[in-house]
Amino acid sequence: MDEMRPSSGAAAHLGLASLFPPGLQAIYGECRRLYPDQANPLQVTAIVKYWLGGPDPLDYISMYRNFGCPGQDIPEHWHYVSLGLSDLYGDNRVHEFTGQEGPSGFGFELTFRLKREAGETAPPTWPAELMQGLARYVFQSENTFCSGDHISWHSPLDNSESRIQHMLLTEDPQMLPVQTPFGHVSFFQIVGVCTEELQAAQQWNGQGILDLLRGVHIAGGPWLITDMRRGENLFDIDPHLQQERVDKGIETDGSNLSGVSAKCAWDDLSRPPEDDDDSRSICIGSQPRRLSDKDTEQIREALRKGLEINSKSVLPPISSQRHSHDRPQQSVGHFQTQQISRSRKDSLESESSAAIVPHELVRTRQLESVHLKFNQESGTLLPLCLRGRLLHGRHFTYKSINGDTAITFVSTGVEGAFATDEHPYAAHGPWLQILLTEEFVEQMLADIQDLSTREMSKLPKEYSWPDKKLKISVLPDTVFDSPLQ
Repeated sequence: MDEMRPSSGAAAHLGLASLFPPGLQAIYGECRRLYPDQANPLQVTAIVKYWLGGPDPLDYISMYRNFGCPGQDIPEHWHYVSLGLSDLYGDNRVHEFTGQEGPSGFGFELTFRLKREAGETAPPTWPAELMQGLARYVFQSENTFCSGDHISWHSPLDNSESRIQHMLLTEDPQMLPVQTPFGHVSFFQIVGVCTEELQAAQQWNGQGILDLLRGVHIAGGPWLITDMRRGENLFDIDPHLQQERVDKGIETDGSNLSGVSAKCAWDDLSRPPEDDDDSRSICIGSQPRRLSDKDTEQIREALRKGLEINSKSVLPPISSQRHSHDRPQQSVGHFQTQQISRSRKDSLESESSAAIVPHELVRTRQLESVHLKFNQESGTLLPLCLRGRLLHGRHFTYKSINGDTAITFVSTGVEGAFATDEHPYAAHGPWLQILLTEEFVEQMLADIQDLSTREMSKLPKEYSWPDKKLKISVLPDTVFDSPLQ
């Protein structure tokens, strides 16, 4: 263990450097409360620490054997706890010390509960790499997680043939938040879920699906233990849950998903594309104009208001290791509430903010006709956007993962929109707003019924409303990955 190096951070106020960093000790103390007989658990350790230039943000992942609770029919399992998303050292080597009253580092650590297989004498180590992948996302994006978030992973979590290919996040049922000298730390548990369960969380909300999983023993039970051998999803086990709980929940509550990162683009059909003044971003391979500070703040505030209506969070997509290298590239997932309001930096802010076009140099334009383009996964969320958001008087944003392009659908009466009843299509730089009346939403839903299922026919798919001068295309991923669309 490296010795702490007192500086302008919290360590300087402690008056004494310790061989055992206080942030680390606080988390160890909570683990010892749960596992008094496992004082020296097995650990996966980053060989080269992140603060020394290593690739793995988590210094350690501790692995405990949890014997469950037979009285509650909770099975024996392995319990993994990360160390590194919070401030372990307090000397600014990783996290900036901002005081004891606020969050320590990102304010949380991750946990994971994996059902122990018969005959297993040691915990599998693949969950440690999964947790490192999530931590890399947090460090690179500076977006935080919260309970109820969903993570689209699109790959078996253990790289097997398992149906458990995505994740939800919830409070760990046993670990209590701790107060450290560097701030407070909560513990968010990763819960492995099937694709159908992820889709239900997207369409309704993560907390609702977590509650359903808690009530079904083989799907997780009260402690939401992940069983990678589970072959049935929640709705296979109890078909009534889809209609009686999820569908009714969407109808009553709408969806708490106010935006997704996506593969998307838009064309202004009102004028030729060669117009040099066009501030669209339709060429993935080109350098798009960037959102201004005011645009970024307006999207962020609009999404925050949407989240506050539901008092729930929304999360950006995260890609599995087999799909990504330096940064997440999943096409769909929650926006960071999923952290927009709790991000260290604006979640829609460009990484090179110095290149942002000043607000006063980019005018708002009213468009006569527009063409929207989505990849298949983004397209399948259009019914959710319309039924779960706009019909409930809300808004929904697609934010391109390839640049600053953003497409926001708004319903009549949404405050702060620059699209109006008179001019329903309006653009400010690369940000397009589409205002849809309830009558038009109902018409669109009837026309795009085939998007409600993932079993879509061959792409491309095109939908057109000539009287409204609106066209939507659902295109293969390769279109968005190529230099030109």
